[in-house]
Amino acid sequence: MIKAVPKARMVGALALSLAFVSSSAFAGWQEDASVAEIDRLNQLPQNRDAAIADAKSGQGQGDPRAIAPVMEPQSRTIPADALTGNWRCRQIKLGGISSYMVYDAWFNCSIRSTRGGLLLEKTGGTQRFAGRLYPEQGAWIYLGASSVRGEPPHRYSGPPPMLGAAVTPDDQIGLLTGIGDNHLRLEIPAVQESLLDVVEFRR
Repeated sequence: MIKAVPKARMVGALALSLAFVSSSAFAGWQEDASVAEIDRLNQLPQNRDAAIADAKSGQGQGDPRAIAPVMEPQSRTIPADALTGNWRCRQIKLGGISSYMVYDAWFNCSIRSTRGGLLLEKTGGTQRFAGRLYPEQGAWIYLGASSVRGEPPHRYSGPPPMLGAAVTPDDQIGLLTGIGDNHLRLEIPAVQESLLDVVEFRR
């Protein structure tokens, strides 16, 4: 069952967990993430507010009416069995070089179980990404890396040398939450072209 959780409560719980990442009592994504990525995720509430304000104040590309249905719903907890399977996904960029960029095209994404947990992949389109999902306070933390069509999938570098990958600007960290029935939102802060990259998932 998917339950709605007020955004303030979810963000507050996330911030509380981030405040204690140095404690050995916290295992999982904090052990795999770099310090820089943890800091980026810690700044997500401020990053989100700045990105939305930027999107509202200027001209962008695509249909701006698509932004509110993705960004305004309060976050919902979502169990692993409701995540797995095939999804349609599209990207929305907020703030930065352009006030907003809403992509019309939907591509194939999937979430599947592996021995290491849940693997999230976007396998269609020019811009692709892949990474692991970690449960956290009713939400899911995404650690992955972006790539482009024709390249081998990039790996999240993590805190070297744990994961064995080179440090790369393609590293990503994000927060995945439910926002409705068969409707998800992945927020990836402070990336290269925008203030906030958002991936909308539907099925």
